[in-house]
Amino acid sequence: MPLLTRIRGPRDLDRLTAEELSRLAEEIRTFLVDAVSKTGGHLGPNLGVVELTIALHRVFESPRDKVLWDTGHQSYVHKLLTGRKDFSRLKMKGGLSGYPSQAESEHDVIENSHASTVLGWADGLAKANQLRRTGDHVVAVIGDGALTGGMAWEALNNIADARDRPLVIVVNDNERSYAPTIGGLANHLATLRTTDGYERFLARTKDLLERTPVVGRPLYDTLHGAKKGLKDFIAPQGMFEDLGLKYVGPIDGHDIEALESALTRAKRFGGPVIVHCLTEKGRGYQPALADEADRFHAVGKIHPDTGLPIASSGADWTSVFGEEMVKLGEEREDVVAITAAMLQPVGLDRFAKRFPDRVYDVGIAEQHGAVSAAGLAHGGVHPVFAVYATFLNRAFDQVLMDVALHKCGVTFVLDRAGVTGTDGASHNGMWDMSILQVVPGLRLAAPRDADQVRAQLREAVEVTDAPTVVRFSKGAVGPAVPAVGRVGGMDVLREPGTDTPDVLLVSVGAFAPMCLEIAGLLDRQGISTTVVDPRWVKPVDEAMAPLAGKHRVVVTVEDNSRVGGVGSTIAQALRDADVDVPLRDFGIPPRFLDHASRAEVMAEIGLTAPDIARQVTGLVAKLDGGLPHSRLRSNGAHDGVRAARAAADSVEPARD
Repeated sequence: MPLLTRIRGPRDLDRLTAEELSRLAEEIRTFLVDAVSKTGGHLGPNLGVVELTIALHRVFESPRDKVLWDTGHQSYVHKLLTGRKDFSRLKMKGGLSGYPSQAESEHDVIENSHASTVLGWADGLAKANQLRRTGDHVVAVIGDGALTGGMAWEALNNIADARDRPLVIVVNDNERSYAPTIGGLANHLATLRTTDGYERFLARTKDLLERTPVVGRPLYDTLHGAKKGLKDFIAPQGMFEDLGLKYVGPIDGHDIEALESALTRAKRFGGPVIVHCLTEKGRGYQPALADEADRFHAVGKIHPDTGLPIASSGADWTSVFGEEMVKLGEEREDVVAITAAMLQPVGLDRFAKRFPDRVYDVGIAEQHGAVSAAGLAHGGVHPVFAVYATFLNRAFDQVLMDVALHKCGVTFVLDRAGVTGTDGASHNGMWDMSILQVVPGLRLAAPRDADQVRAQLREAVEVTDAPTVVRFSKGAVGPAVPAVGRVGGMDVLREPGTDTPDVLLVSVGAFAPMCLEIAGLLDRQGISTTVVDPRWVKPVDEAMAPLAGKHRVVVTVEDNSRVGGVGSTIAQALRDADVDVPLRDFGIPPRFLDHASRAEVMAEIGLTAPDIARQVTGLVAKLDGGLPHSRLRSNGAHDGVRAARAAADSVEPARD
């Protein structure tokens, strides 16, 4: 009988012998490869934390003791050990989340899956335990990659301030986030793994530590003054103890007995302790170990024996951007690239191979990346910062105050914008077009197809006095959607075929094919529709208001929150221009969306062609119940608007 079938909760681990624990670890790895190969998911990170997770649940008593996972993509083993073994619908609607989920289990706490937050959570929980005198423990598992994030060090600064507050920090050190971890902190941890000498360690960490606020200088002074020799170089207790953090390690992260011993000592200490564990991402699965790029960090459906994809998809948005970046780099020496520990996922790996001296990986530090980009722009180059749309939220203040205020020519490329689906609430890129609307001078493009990604990226990097943003979806890019004309800077995708059209349908980004489908459905109901793609949704094109004034109703469709999004901004522009035309905005409702496929999420929130066409038909029917079309347009028009409408009567041919 497989051991894994006997594990219904963490306490079932207590009865297993050392030999059985080793067998369980292998069973878990076999289970993960088999299950994740069928569904896709985060495979490499979970293969690397099998023994560590077993040891954590044997030493600590979850859920009373809180075991917190930074990012949470390495929580599959934790799910298995806490009674969740049905991985058949992992990341699918109705199935297990790919991250910890409070709705799934009392053993789960942090759901947001954004890196570097766990130490802040742990600090707060430990303070609450102390105030309530519970005696419970808090364990924070953080990767070496996440330690490149500034929030982690802000939290450490606070954690170190209370030496009698129990808190165990487990550093899962596999030398990687997605790709190999970079930066001073990564070098510091790498040095702890080696025995090359104290002075080399000192030199490598000096610059980093002197730049670390509050705690940096004392740490360096400790290192420089102690000189305790090789023992402290290998296990530098003095350095961490002077900070207020007991240090244990490095520990072999695949030796359950050693892990349990270290974690037990940390648990008994009564204050903050760092347990430094060395693990191997992708352990036990040769295809993952052979993947130097990211050790199968995240995979689609694969053949379990070979690790090869079962089905290949067409070109995706990310690769289109990556290819165009290489072309831009060849044409312009001033174009440089920035990534936040995600070189390959955002499509900059080709640029990095072609121009290794012109790409900067700042680690999981989006705030620093944005400020550094401002400095690069001020220094005379044009940085392109490629980042997931959901992660740009973390750098909003820097976009506003460091880039926009200083009129710096920085281009932000937002991958996985809109509904991403299977990764759940924290990974949907549904806020960027709302929060960026308030940034003065910023220009925001939403390409509808691959051709527009290339064109609008080039337009963006031509701007030298303001931030520009190009955002696109996740997954395969559809066929090209040609324009049949242009009004101002907007592409006309469909003309109404009448001088008195009913609906102006504003299509944002990848929704262009769906909007054309909506127009076709409306046409069958006798409702004439103009479909336009604004291309640049911020600022609103000057031709928008005059064009809207020629229609009975304006409808906007966007892959972004309805609150403060493109629809809201166009409505304001129409009010400012005294264009009194009803506007109906379709977008994502202001709520966190459960994980499911993109199509399932769209259907759930009503962002499908039939749903939208049905509502627009009802809206037009209400208008027909009132004034005739000609009187409605005449009575609602001001003199200035009539003149603007006349100026917009002719639609220019589409431009190359």
